[in-house]
Amino acid sequence: MTYLDYSATTPVDEEVLDSFVKATKYIGNPNSLHKLGVKSKHLIDASTNQISKILNIKPSEIIYTSGASESNNTIIKAMEKFQNRGKHIITTKLEHSSIYGPLKQLEEKGFKIDYVPLEKGIVKLDELKKLLTDDTVLVTISMVSSETGIRQPIEEIGKLLKNYPKIIFHSDITQAVGKIKFDLANVDAASFSAHKFFGFKGIGILYKKENLNIEPLIAGGKSTTVFRSGTPPLELIVSTAKALRLSYQNIDDDIKKVQELNQIIKNKLKDYPNLSINSNENSIPHILNISIKGIKPETLLHSLEENDVYISTQSACSIGNASKSVLALTNDEEKAKTSIRISLSKKTTKTDIENFLKAFDESYKKLLGGIQ
Repeated sequence: MTYLDYSATTPVDEEVLDSFVKATKYIGNPNSLHKLGVKSKHLIDASTNQISKILNIKPSEIIYTSGASESNNTIIKAMEKFQNRGKHIITTKLEHSSIYGPLKQLEEKGFKIDYVPLEKGIVKLDELKKLLTDDTVLVTISMVSSETGIRQPIEEIGKLLKNYPKIIFHSDITQAVGKIKFDLANVDAASFSAHKFFGFKGIGILYKKENLNIEPLIAGGKSTTVFRSGTPPLELIVSTAKALRLSYQNIDDDIKKVQELNQIIKNKLKDYPNLSINSNENSIPHILNISIKGIKPETLLHSLEENDVYISTQSACSIGNASKSVLALTNDEEKAKTSIRISLSKKTTKTDIENFLKAFDESYKKLLGGIQ
């Protein structure tokens, strides 16, 4: 099997699975006052401390959720509490559907949503500044686009927004965690999921700065924080800490390896007529988005699947036939309708790339009737 859909989800690392299994021996509810509960709480606290050190944030700023979608919904819907500050929100056309969903709900309640202009996929800081008003309450911009891999200058955007203390700056960092280095110092809130870096599905984190007081999306009971109720999923928390630690263990070497594999693919694909590479120099190497004129993405996907090769069309959670992200990046509707995503990871091998390129060549010739 050749798996090149790591941006959708990753397999659970064996060491992460081992941590999960070991944690199952701590049977006490972490909120129970007896000895078993105290032991479970201590294990969660140790995991939280480990996560905080890796991301250079405070343990008290970590909120455990079911995933990035819940984290995104939590912070965006919390803006209803800040309506006295304003009802204006700024975002981009490169976001995940779990950003657009709650934004649309707020829009129906009277909030105004603006989209900052992009240049080669990158937020134009001067245009962002022009959009800021006394009514702006939230700026939410993903660190890395899930479809095109475009990396935004989050640190610079954060510095700009520091001059507007009433504005909350949120970033969906799901596609960045475990793949690249970054700094959250100028970000007020950030969301991500463990299953994107070889952890389990069903566990995510909302980082929220200590001085930001929000209403919980899920209320009604004690947990690791007052900002999200529910019995703490001890095994998932412990395994997430392990997955995060492993993902940054050899990060520089991992990035270099993925860059080399990405370049091999691009060098081969650039020779195919009708094929456009949508990801550009601003994209992280883990995500390569391409479009092929005359081939439906689903048709190519299933053709590759016949050779046990797995890629993706749009983001696994996206809705609709055309990619909004590719359209925003290329301003080409045909490319947006025919885009596919190849996503790599530190576990991708040269053999995987060779298998993909061989299967791709066969599918390309078959689906375009031998035209080269």
